[in-house]
Amino acid sequence: MTIDIGEPLTALGDASLGDASVDDWARRRDSALVGSYAPALRLLVRGEGCWVFDDAGNRYLDFLGGIAVNSLGHAHPVIVAAASSQAATLVHVSNYFATPSQIQLAERLKAITGAGEAGRVYFGNSGAEANEAAFKLARRHGGGSRPRILTLTGGFHGRTMGALALTGKPALQAAFGPMAPGVTHIESTVEALEAAIGDDVAALILEPIKGETGVVPLPEGYLTAARAITERHGVLLIVDEIQTGIGRTGAWFAYQHEGVVPDAVTMAKGIAGGVPLGALVTFGWASDLFQRGDHGSTFGGNPFATTIANAVLDEIDRAGLVQNAATRGRQIADAIRAIGSRHVVEVRGRGLLIGVGVTPDTAPAIGAAALEAGLIVNAINPTSIRLAPPLIVGDAEIEEFGSRFATALAAV
Repeated sequence: MTIDIGEPLTALGDASLGDASVDDWARRRDSALVGSYAPALRLLVRGEGCWVFDDAGNRYLDFLGGIAVNSLGHAHPVIVAAASSQAATLVHVSNYFATPSQIQLAERLKAITGAGEAGRVYFGNSGAEANEAAFKLARRHGGGSRPRILTLTGGFHGRTMGALALTGKPALQAAFGPMAPGVTHIESTVEALEAAIGDDVAALILEPIKGETGVVPLPEGYLTAARAITERHGVLLIVDEIQTGIGRTGAWFAYQHEGVVPDAVTMAKGIAGGVPLGALVTFGWASDLFQRGDHGSTFGGNPFATTIANAVLDEIDRAGLVQNAATRGRQIADAIRAIGSRHVVEVRGRGLLIGVGVTPDTAPAIGAAALEAGLIVNAINPTSIRLAPPLIVGDAEIEEFGSRFATALAAV
């Protein structure tokens, strides 16, 4: 059911919250969901383009995009049409069977990643699942002789147990030890990699931009050096593009900015515009590692998700949204600098994944002030604001962003 702007939540069957006050829906949410999330900021009821609307009819400019997920924004006609058509045709079978959309999407991912004919694709349902598959790929390569996996301090690869072991954030791991063994976290320097790597290492797994650390790119030239070092030692280079992939940085994948060819890449978030889907794509000899029965998923790559992903990728290609990400990212960075706020220390990132470094301990207050001004951004840590707007963002939205973000900065 479509809810018009400003219409209160009224009877929608058993799922309705009725004429709930803020205190009531917040209480019900907290009593119904596990306590691992912070309190919800608003009750959102619909979206359109780069905008979302709450139950009171308030409109918010969405510059977080579901954390880099809503690549085509909200309620995009391409997604609506693909979802409606496929839901009336075939939603799910299983991986005992093939479907046209699954094959088409796998072939397309081999093409846009650069994996080519030798590439292979595994489908899951999320970034964490894609990284779990990557973890198992590394273990398969390691066998008994390469028990170690290297990854970077400050990196984030997910919250399931394998992905959590790869995540270089001890505070997230503390309550859930012991972690899966064999993972070594190293600093993001070539010197640290040279010191840690050896014939006992199966893989190096890294993000080109550390999104959950505050949108922090790897040092210039690091990825190129890492490719040469891992190749020399027979070590898999696995690039986690969960947050940076599918055009967000102004290339289909961030590793392509440096001309690097990895052994595997993981992706999720923007691939299906909000419908859960993740993938692992292998290159060259890494495509021969997984054998029948090594890994699988009930839901992964079902016809509903893959049909929508094909539609999303079609639209990104047709509308030139990879280039749009590059162009609009520069515009947004310029708009932030033009505000001239004393709170803005640095603007970093690439394309439409932007980190705004702010004065110490002000990010939460800036994020809250932005929401009050009708702008959704993310205070990722006390000194960083993360922006990841939809790839469709244009001049009008950027102008509106500049005004609302300036209001937020001035309020702190």
